[in-house]
Amino acid sequence: MIDVIVAGGEPTGLMLACELRLHGVHVLVLEKKAEPTRQVRSLGLHVRSIEVMDQRGLLERFLALGKPHPVGGFFAGITKPRPEGLDTAHPYILGIPQPDTERLLAEHATELGATIRRGCELVGLSQNEDGVTALLADGTQLRSRYLAGCDGGRSTVRTLLGVGFPGEPTRVESLLGEMEVAAPPQTLAAVVAEVRKTHKGFGAGSSGDGVYRIVVPAEGVAADRSVPPTLEEFKQQLRVFAGTDFGVHSPRWLSRFGDATRLAERYRVGRVLLAGDAAHVHPPVGGQGLNLGVQDAFNLGWKLAAQVGGWAPEGLLDSYHTERHPVAADVLNNTRVQSELMSTEPGPRSVRRLLSELMDFEDVNRHLTEKITAIEVHYDLGEGHELLGRRLRNIGLKRGRLYELMHGGRGLLLDQTGGLSVAGWADRIDHVVDGSDELDVPAVLLRPDGHVAWVGDDQQELLGFLPKWFGAAAH
Repeated sequence: MIDVIVAGGEPTGLMLACELRLHGVHVLVLEKKAEPTRQVRSLGLHVRSIEVMDQRGLLERFLALGKPHPVGGFFAGITKPRPEGLDTAHPYILGIPQPDTERLLAEHATELGATIRRGCELVGLSQNEDGVTALLADGTQLRSRYLAGCDGGRSTVRTLLGVGFPGEPTRVESLLGEMEVAAPPQTLAAVVAEVRKTHKGFGAGSSGDGVYRIVVPAEGVAADRSVPPTLEEFKQQLRVFAGTDFGVHSPRWLSRFGDATRLAERYRVGRVLLAGDAAHVHPPVGGQGLNLGVQDAFNLGWKLAAQVGGWAPEGLLDSYHTERHPVAADVLNNTRVQSELMSTEPGPRSVRRLLSELMDFEDVNRHLTEKITAIEVHYDLGEGHELLGRRLRNIGLKRGRLYELMHGGRGLLLDQTGGLSVAGWADRIDHVVDGSDELDVPAVLLRPDGHVAWVGDDQQELLGFLPKWFGAAAH
């Protein structure tokens, strides 16, 4: 029997497969597309996702293909300087097209021993107390202990489970594609800059080799948004908004997307879980979608691995929903706000001007920047030290840096006292005695996802917290 079937082989599903394989879980990824997508729906990684890659020793691979851009206030497209003192060692956005992100994660998952099957579509599932049966389009049946639905906004897994997906349907649709442009680059840039003064949903940027990534509002909402637009439809909308179609031709790909905002009522039904767009969809403003899914997988991976491995404490797997559902709800809220602020109507434009003034205050700018980049995420782990529930940035130690110690996906006790012990949990937690000028507490217990589970210096108190996150001691 397979331990975990992951339905969906895009970044969320691949990140989950990587996390599971770190713990020796037998993983099969099923992706219905026969070939990796060429569509560039996401343009990069935000700070927290960059940290995630660094925690797993993958960042150098991403930096080799991406381009760092300084973090700046960019809420609803309002540009401000980078706020001072962001709580991260990585104060930049990494520009990297989604196909590159997907390829790097697929390579890593394969290196770790995950199996990826393309051209395999899941069309049915059933479950009982012992496992899940997945039915594929070719009639094949597969059996696994758990199944994760990472299969996008039109998730088959979510539909088969009957999980509610309340929210708002698409009201505004946009066309997106990559194509060649006949107009000179200077002309294109000047026209785009002028149009964007009033239409923030319009844009064009070079993808290299004379190809441009262009987004333009659609005429309306298509009856079937899975049907890509035609080049003529693209040209028509460009003429409406820009007064010219720039001579676009030879498209690499064309697509459409909407501003639907929906959140799954539950992230877990028995032995089946949802992550990424299968659990939440929202407007793409702020570039948070791919990042939110990768971070879902980072939270879920070690918990599901613990469940498969037999050492998960009661309630650990359910904490995935408890922790990530509110994070998604907050992202949906801020994308709703940003969408309204990007409207061409007088009221929203007035509010936008006022917010721009407020963002000149450093605290406001920092708050919104931390929200978009997800470094403000704070899980409710109860009362205690202010670090409790927060992720710890990549602090410097006397012997290296923190994230260098987290590549294996295990828990970590960073002990500046030298007097603590995790005996009994050494198969799940690394105990590192080291010091840092950037950490003003005696010791911290970090979960595999880097969030702080305990702060202190009392061994008996620590022994009370270890079973909560890492199960019973081994004998």
